[in-house]
Amino acid sequence: MIIQVWFLLAASLFIGAGGALLVSRYGPQIGLVDNPTDRSSHLQPVAKGGGVGILCSFIAAAAVLQISPALWGPIVALSVVSLLGDRYDLSVRNRLVVQFGIACFVLIVGVLIQGMSLLGTYSGIFPVAFGITFFMVFMVGTANYYNFMDGINGIAAITGIAAFGLLAWYAFDRGHSPVPVVLCLCLVFACIGFLPFNMPKARVFMGDVGSILLGFVFAGMVIALSENMTEFIALAACLFPFYADELTTTIVRVRDGERLSQPHRRHLYQLLANEMGIDHWKISIGYCVIQIIVGCSVLAMIRHGFWTIASVLIFYFMVFLIMSIRVRKYVGSRQ
Repeated sequence: MIIQVWFLLAASLFIGAGGALLVSRYGPQIGLVDNPTDRSSHLQPVAKGGGVGILCSFIAAAAVLQISPALWGPIVALSVVSLLGDRYDLSVRNRLVVQFGIACFVLIVGVLIQGMSLLGTYSGIFPVAFGITFFMVFMVGTANYYNFMDGINGIAAITGIAAFGLLAWYAFDRGHSPVPVVLCLCLVFACIGFLPFNMPKARVFMGDVGSILLGFVFAGMVIALSENMTEFIALAACLFPFYADELTTTIVRVRDGERLSQPHRRHLYQLLANEMGIDHWKISIGYCVIQIIVGCSVLAMIRHGFWTIASVLIFYFMVFLIMSIRVRKYVGSRQ
């Protein structure tokens, strides 16, 4: 069994790297290329869609681990749609319709087939409907947050390594089935394989096919591993920097009267890279360090209950918000 697991992890590593290598070489020939715009953090055209290797790693792991195709099949379909989005311009509306539809299907399957503990605590049709709606928004929101935050070299892959590593460690420590542990580790190794092609210098971008997949699967794993709302919030905190940056940026944009659907580059990580000229890899590693500190500290405090976890996360968020305000003021003073 241990030999099989290591073989699967090694395969995930090479598949993740192979997908990035193939797309970096041949992506531009089939239109998978990201041309820089006024909101980009790169200056030269770069192949995109390198996350297809991560998708293939996910498919292989799910099949070997004998996860129900009713769970992973729709997620693969979502990633394929996202790959098409890397090649063609799909409307936001069409993307959201597909994402919400697949999230709803996966959640219902999770209740009926897998017996997800968190969703299974609801009783009665209206509480179940409310719970599915809430977690459906969480899954779609997390997938898109992950996609929005994939804007500089290395940040999406490094975040994937840390996030799924933390989930794997928690699942193993709590005695969960080996399946979620190994699946999370396979995504960790797939991201490790992809990373050298994206950092420090990007030969290929992950693209929607990778970032949407990682965000969607992360949200699904959080729900699947949670038995109560305390665990849910704590596990979600393993992606804290992405949530914090997106939320603080949204607050700033709402304050300034911007349309939230309007393209921008006002995330904190973008200001650090573009306006302050900090190397992408330094920012990505910095976000990873914050992620590990927050994730480990919050997971270690689960036994203290919901309000302790919530209070700690509010404190972390306020620190992040203050840091964000100071950076934005500094950038504003130089313009």
